[in-house]
Amino acid sequence: MAEALGLYWLAPVLVAPLIGSFLGTLIQRLPAGRKVVFGRSSCPHCHHLLGLRDLVPILSWLVSRGRCRYCGARLGLFYPAIELAAIVVALWAAALLSGWLVWVGCALGWTLLALVVIDQHHFTLPDALTLPLIPAGLAVAYLAAPDSLIDHGIGAAAGFAAFLLMGWAYRALRGREGLGLGDAKLLAAAGAWVAWQGLPGVVLLAAAAALAVVLVQSLAGRRLTLTSRVAFGPYLCFGTWLVWLYGPLVFP
Repeated sequence: MAEALGLYWLAPVLVAPLIGSFLGTLIQRLPAGRKVVFGRSSCPHCHHLLGLRDLVPILSWLVSRGRCRYCGARLGLFYPAIELAAIVVALWAAALLSGWLVWVGCALGWTLLALVVIDQHHFTLPDALTLPLIPAGLAVAYLAAPDSLIDHGIGAAAGFAAFLLMGWAYRALRGREGLGLGDAKLLAAAGAWVAWQGLPGVVLLAAAAALAVVLVQSLAGRRLTLTSRVAFGPYLCFGTWLVWLYGPLVFP
């Protein structure tokens, strides 16, 4: 925690709201095929272009009381929630990591955050987010511990192959798609970050989290059937984040 008093802790936390604002835009535009970087932001109701005073993370929403300054329509909690989540990711990474790995942890966490929301709402895991995680994970492994690179490469290959085979088996047994290639690519990315030793923990944590959520939904009165669509990507992101931060699960 000594590093927590220095720049490596402060800078990511200060920039996190801005990253969260960008992630909100990315989450809204990427699944729709719209340009993420270029294009002015506008009110989703009256389509009035927003100025700088409307785009200050969290503060603009608080000052306007969650309403558009031009038409008065409610803007919802989406953007402030994403911005706050980005801050939580930065604080979490800073609490457990040090030096340059704080920024690495933030970058991983912010990417996983975007994937969680996109898959939850659109049942898709964009290649633009999942595929770069594979070489990024291998690069971080090489820089942090060069001798572990082979284990991380095996993890990436094993993660993709495992879900590809499970998806094929499900399709053969049920006659329909169950696991998409997006999940396979995401698990390949997970393997690149946590190595093959961490993959069982990722899958176990993901499955446990998914079952817990389904149980809570059932208790709340939401009936799920064998044909109900459940986005598994958010749970894989959850497992990947925990295993990368805390290490592989140890099985007795």
